[in-house]
Amino acid sequence: MKEIVEKTEQLNTVETITADLKKLGVKEGDTLLVHTSLSAIGWVNGGAQAVIEALIRSVGKNGTVVMPAQSADLSDPSEWEAPAVPESWWEEIRETMPPYDPAVTPTRGMGKIPELFRTWPGAVRSAHPAVSFAAYGAKSRELMADHGLDFGLGEKSPLARLYRENGTVLMIGTEYETNTSFHLGEYRVPEPKTESRGAPVTDNGRRVWKTYRDIAFQDERFEEAGAEFERHCPVVTGRIGEAGSRLFSLRESVDFSARFFTRES
Repeated sequence: MKEIVEKTEQLNTVETITADLKKLGVKEGDTLLVHTSLSAIGWVNGGAQAVIEALIRSVGKNGTVVMPAQSADLSDPSEWEAPAVPESWWEEIRETMPPYDPAVTPTRGMGKIPELFRTWPGAVRSAHPAVSFAAYGAKSRELMADHGLDFGLGEKSPLARLYRENGTVLMIGTEYETNTSFHLGEYRVPEPKTESRGAPVTDNGRRVWKTYRDIAFQDERFEEAGAEFERHCPVVTGRIGEAGSRLFSLRESVDFSARFFTRES
């Protein structure tokens, strides 16, 4: 906390963050896919709550704020590395892991802002057990509806709906490794490598372990892709509080990603 206060040049409030968002280019009526780092903003009066209020205020009643609400814990224990668990536990873990519940299941590795946002009164969370999204605003229900289990960031996902909506990506204090929209481009590569995954879900009122298909993601290349993306596509840069921030077209990000990973495959 001391380090965050010391790096903060001026007090961050709902009002100052709202002003910074407007200066960056966020407009009323926007549909925003937001990636955030609370600590990067500096000390915020009200913390995560203040940032969410500023985002909602910035897009207004006709806009929509969307955040990834991923829950990687709901996955097959054979895939775990941080930490790995004994193989002798795997079957019991699969049998006893609580099923995904959009109202209860916590996010993992998303940070304080998305974890609070998923519980925000009126927020809607999509149905995928591992790669869900949460949304608040005018188009939240239609964007979050019918999130397919197979290929969870592909054509039957909120990402694809955001693409059709011509949404905007806002990264506050994060780098391209967090840019979820690049994943949709990965699905659009001819014949991407696929693999089997698993998670506990509720099906017809019963907890079941379901296996599903997905592609092998290449997150480790997102920083490289992001640097090239900025050389070829318009990206607005600025600061939200102390956080270096970016604003750009989700559709252009996806289209670029598809070209990048097709070329590199």
